[in-house]
Amino acid sequence: MPDSGQADLTELWQQRWPGCPPVGYKLRDPYRDVWVRFHSLPESKRYAEDESEYAVVLERYNTVLDELFTGADVYVITPLWTTEAEVPSFQSVAGYWQSLLVQDDPDPEFRTYCHLFAVRRPWRRGCIDELLRDTADEKVGGVLITDTRMQRIHHPYDGGADVFLPTSEERDRLRDRHADWLSSHPSGL
Repeated sequence: MPDSGQADLTELWQQRWPGCPPVGYKLRDPYRDVWVRFHSLPESKRYAEDESEYAVVLERYNTVLDELFTGADVYVITPLWTTEAEVPSFQSVAGYWQSLLVQDDPDPEFRTYCHLFAVRRPWRRGCIDELLRDTADEKVGGVLITDTRMQRIHHPYDGGADVFLPTSEERDRLRDRHADWLSSHPSGL
């Protein structure tokens, strides 16, 4: 049974992003009108190969995160992907929010669950650099960073970040400020 903090997070999510679970890759289609994708490296290069490229990756992530969250608290939401419905006992305390069945299958061995953990913290540049670097290296996937009202979402992935904003106008302003970080593909991917 969720505690009131978990229930409040779930209610906030459902009010702002109805019909979509808090799973980054599932947000893009239903919320395309407020979505923009930024690539982490010039010419849409996917992975950093040296420290100078990691510096570019972290600079881009942090620049957008600063524009979204400076002076505010954020929720850093991290997933644990398993084939088990039960939350692993070693993870069951610290920041547990909820569990989702992401891929249903008649065969239990092919079901995928996403156990979400949310930690509230004041945003400051660099405060999650280790997590962002692990994301860029594809060691971690599915991270969401959102304001405490869940109006703005930053979903880093290996190669860039998907950003979801309250309005298409706000999305356009952010997109235009960083136009050289966009994909040249017509779909924005």
